[in-house]
Amino acid sequence: MNKRSIVALKVVVWLVCFTPLALLVYRGFSNDLGPDPTATVTHATGFTTLRLLVISLAITPLRRLSPRLAWLVRFRRLLGLFAFFYGCLHLLTWLWLYSGFSVAAMADDIGKRRYVMAGMAAWLLLVPLAATSTNWSIRKLGGKRWQALHRLAYVSAICGVIHYWWIVKSGVRTPITITLVLAVLLLARIVWSVRQKVSRQAGVVTAS
Repeated sequence: MNKRSIVALKVVVWLVCFTPLALLVYRGFSNDLGPDPTATVTHATGFTTLRLLVISLAITPLRRLSPRLAWLVRFRRLLGLFAFFYGCLHLLTWLWLYSGFSVAAMADDIGKRRYVMAGMAAWLLLVPLAATSTNWSIRKLGGKRWQALHRLAYVSAICGVIHYWWIVKSGVRTPITITLVLAVLLLARIVWSVRQKVSRQAGVVTAS
């Protein structure tokens, strides 16, 4: 894929990633956020965070399936940063609309509601990833250490899915789709790691 096509696709990705926020703003001005606007905003920002994070994690397995999809890696960092952006908006709804920026209310919420702890863990795990998303960070940390650090994205996604399951009512199965997608991505990574290990061991045996 040529440079012009990549630039055009990046513009499309930016527009698509900003669409959920634009829709929320439009619905807000139209007074169309439903009977519980705070819950609507919270759910929308949280689900967008998780969806973008999982999509960013899907890029590496897709790239490994076919060399023709190698260009996808150029969008992984962008999608990850948008996931962090929506995660910050999701956190802000809790800090502002639910807790009123009260430290006591936050502490009480964290202690009483396990889904808040899971969501906080998911966001905190994204912070170092967003902070090291620059080329300078890659050079400073070194490729291997940078990659090891950014595997925390999987842990963050797992915490996000747990947060999702714990926040919905008993019997609701809406998180099942994204849970299955994440499970497939985790399985793909495990299979790839095992194959790489076997290949290295076979190479050592052949060389000896």
